[in-house]
Amino acid sequence: MPQFKAYLIEQSADGQVGGRLTTLSPEQLDAGEVTIRVHYSSINYKDALAATGKGKIIRRFPCVGGIDMAGEVTESTDPRFTPGQKVIATSFDIGVSHHGGYAEYARVPGKWVVALPDGLDLKESMALGTAGFTAALGIVRMEDNGLAPGNGPVVVSGATGGVGGLAIDMLARLGYHVVALTGKESESDYLKMLGAAEIKPTSSIDFDKVRPLEAGLWAGAVDNVGGPILHWILATMKQAGTVASIGNAASAKMDTTVFPFILRGVSLLGVDSGYMGFPTRQRVWDRLASDLKPRHLDAVTRVVDFDDLPACFDDFIAGRVKGRTVVRIA
Repeated sequence: MPQFKAYLIEQSADGQVGGRLTTLSPEQLDAGEVTIRVHYSSINYKDALAATGKGKIIRRFPCVGGIDMAGEVTESTDPRFTPGQKVIATSFDIGVSHHGGYAEYARVPGKWVVALPDGLDLKESMALGTAGFTAALGIVRMEDNGLAPGNGPVVVSGATGGVGGLAIDMLARLGYHVVALTGKESESDYLKMLGAAEIKPTSSIDFDKVRPLEAGLWAGAVDNVGGPILHWILATMKQAGTVASIGNAASAKMDTTVFPFILRGVSLLGVDSGYMGFPTRQRVWDRLASDLKPRHLDAVTRVVDFDDLPACFDDFIAGRVKGRTVVRIA
């Protein structure tokens, strides 16, 4: 294996965190059973926080960034994977405390690797990436809890984000009546293109006056925001409604009551895409290659070259990005 290009995140003596494109040697790869020649990665908000030091994401310095990767196996001591096989690896400690996908080569534990399912190519798998896996896992968990299109509308908060937009597309494909809850009313046409049947501006809600229970509106909800929005969602769930709690873009805190749970039987489901193991992980990826594959994936995806990666992070931090960004590594 030759030396290879990588985006390495480091911490200086004064505590400043930053990343740079550099060259690494094969002996600098981390331990693992599967070595991958990376073809594509992606940029998630978490990646931008890690690369810029805006969030305390990296747990080990130096660390190659990128929580997602897809490529071909070059070496494997795991009998499930063979050289030349196309694979996906996302989440777990990738790009956080284990060298990640922003490199031409990566080595990871076999238990973190998923065989690329029929119905997806490597670029599409990274257009989905952790965001798509998270959205799909939330939907699968809600379906396992009884959600079905005939139960009523599903509301999605943080609708213009990567997870929110993909969730809208997936739910609409499955036949759900999807309501996009957003603070960006200017993106209404974009959200309707994804499949939202209705747009509900967050400005139409007075969060200071939300009662413990409001009129029941939603059979399901995908919440990417937390805080007062999650409180309002819980208060407006229909009987036996189900909520997938996915993110905390607004706040990690939630000031609510037990009434939605004990008087309406509402279920609040936590979605941990980072460490969800098998067989659920493979099951979700298999569905992403079939009935949960977004219909507008190409339309919401842009591809950037590896050399252009460092210039992309500030737009994510400033909230200027919608849809998905794929990084062409090799």
